[in-house]
Amino acid sequence: MVSPGAAEHLERELAVLLRRARGISGQLARDLHPELEPGAYGLLLRVLSSDGARATDLASYLGIGKPTVSRQLATLERLGLIERSRDAEDARAQVVRLTPSGREQVERVQEVRRAHFLERLSSWTDDDVELLAGLLGRFNALPSPAGSDDAPEDAADR
Repeated sequence: MVSPGAAEHLERELAVLLRRARGISGQLARDLHPELEPGAYGLLLRVLSSDGARATDLASYLGIGKPTVSRQLATLERLGLIERSRDAEDARAQVVRLTPSGREQVERVQEVRRAHFLERLSSWTDDDVELLAGLLGRFNALPSPAGSDDAPEDAADR
């Protein structure tokens, strides 16, 4: 059983982490294109890692509303970063994929992000980094609070 003090400590640290992550996501999105919203970078990463996804699956995975995903996808498509095609399994649905240009741009920004992480974690051991990644994975795999739809179904698979 977790003590209230430990839970409060975690809450404070997560608040700092999330605040920093929002700032980093915003900068990474702007590095791709000045018109992108901060959340667009995470959306592009999911499309890249899944090699194509339906908008509804993206919304569910990222824990955001379908209208937000639709708006961001429209912007990404207008900027030539993604393309839509008919879903082979359901002709009523569309699958979103990165364009060759979108893939190239996302991979370029990923390289910059990785270099940033390597610099920030240069005094850590691989074991420390793997421990943190594993604990964050466990945390992200926790079920959502009742009535919430913000947990990725496959968080444990990341």
